Amino acid sequence: MTHGMIAAPQPEAVDTGLEVLKAGGNVMDAAIAAALVQTVVDPQMCGVAGFGSMQVYTAATNEFTIIDFHGRAPLSTREDMWESLIERESDDGFGFVLKGRVNEVGYTSMTTPLTIKAFDEALEQFGTQTMSELIQPAIQYCEEGFMVRPFVHHFWNLPAVAGRIGRREAMTSLPSTAKIYTKPDGSLYNIGETLKNPDMGRTYRRIADAGVSDFYTGEIARAIDADMRANGGHITLADLASCETEKSEPLRSQYRGLEVVTNPPPGGGLMIVLMLNILQNFDLAAMGHNSPQYISVVAEAMKVATIDKDQRMGDPRFIDLPVDELMSTEYAAKRAEAIKRGEKVSVPRLNPGGPVSRETTHICVADTDGNVVNLTHSLGSSSGVVTDGLGFMYNNCMMVFDPRPGRPGSLAPGKARFTALCPTMLLRDGKPFLTLGAPGGTTITMGVLQTILNVVDFDMSAQEAVSAPRFCATSDTIEMTNRILHSTEREVVALGHPVVRLPVSYTMPFVHAIRFQSGRLDGGADPAADGVAAQV
Repeated sequence: MTHGMIAAPQPEAVDTGLEVLKAGGNVMDAAIAAALVQTVVDPQMCGVAGFGSMQVYTAATNEFTIIDFHGRAPLSTREDMWESLIERESDDGFGFVLKGRVNEVGYTSMTTPLTIKAFDEALEQFGTQTMSELIQPAIQYCEEGFMVRPFVHHFWNLPAVAGRIGRREAMTSLPSTAKIYTKPDGSLYNIGETLKNPDMGRTYRRIADAGVSDFYTGEIARAIDADMRANGGHITLADLASCETEKSEPLRSQYRGLEVVTNPPPGGGLMIVLMLNILQNFDLAAMGHNSPQYISVVAEAMKVATIDKDQRMGDPRFIDLPVDELMSTEYAAKRAEAIKRGEKVSVPRLNPGGPVSRETTHICVADTDGNVVNLTHSLGSSSGVVTDGLGFMYNNCMMVFDPRPGRPGSLAPGKARFTALCPTMLLRDGKPFLTLGAPGGTTITMGVLQTILNVVDFDMSAQEAVSAPRFCATSDTIEMTNRILHSTEREVVALGHPVVRLPVSYTMPFVHAIRFQSGRLDGGADPAADGVAAQV
């Protein structure tokens, strides 16, 4: 048996991964088995036709590997193809609203699907078991069904927000999708009811028998291509055959004497490094956790990073990205001095229309030897499209590209959009101390940042750190959850910050973490989701 811990938003995924560890599988075996179950039991948060970022730490060699599998814009993409359709930008920077919602739902909203390829490659390099073995629990959930959890049901029933369509419409407008997610009377499945997806089960059995290559060049690929051609989609056989994952060196920095290791662009790790570098110039502990001064300072660091993300970050294969400058302590010190002088930056938005729903999922797996798999994967907010007979839903990652030409995030064939996905680890004396990540669109980096601060500056356990009241500033307005004191809110407003109080006690992102303490594992699952942290 491998002694380890798993933290994730889905109990079924955690349970599956623990069974793999009990049977002697390693952390990668457990992570992939659990992640495949996530694609079944949270099928709009993630899927085999999605994207993501995986951080792997091998204790024996003290090596990090970043497997980047951000989806790429289809080869037929043109930089100006949607310029005339712009209506507004979401207030939190999570994409643009276009006429006809062509970037949000339907067959034109997808980037190339890389998730299942990334899982297979990670297993080949780091696992001890095969895809055929580890996909079996996911097949069982497809065929026998899974119980609809509260958060899954909540997502399906999200209303239209800021020009985005309601999720119910995305789940029911196409017959191939509606036949999976609606009952005979046309209603969506309710909490506690069992949902089966035999079509996805058959696809997964095909992958188990024919290999993942079938998804990209075989029978499954031809089915995808035919569906796209029939419905005006951009993904072709050429897109599927040519899309590739990338392995890269992690970004490394320091915070309070700990080494920070995170993912490079087009992922969000650079934002984590920048914000921590800025905040290292402040005595946060002396301010007090979630005090008015603390919120003001941290929110300004968030805004600085958001502006730099919008204006200077993106796919390094397509833009000249000033990584060295943005990671430098000199740059951070300059931004910190401006905050100390009371200066406040403004986050520009094009016809802002309010925040949108933010979806993705995450899983942390670690063993007592210090091996770690830290994986964030997603469908964006999901396209609503299911190819009839295949069962899985496609991503809608075209939504976050900038439809205006000449920008860092502008459209281009083969280009990845910037995402906030940031699986991150902290090391103490060269050994793992904290591993964490989250789903949540543009809020991911903000939740990961606050969890790091909670552990490092305020000595919280993993569960305390992911459960503490949070705030977020991805625009000029600070969003506060309802557990932050009203008196604190009034003082933050008096310091010159617009504030909106959210009615919920817990909200995005859903941070999951594992802390290493004297050879023991200490896990935390964000109470906003349905998840759990458990160990064997």
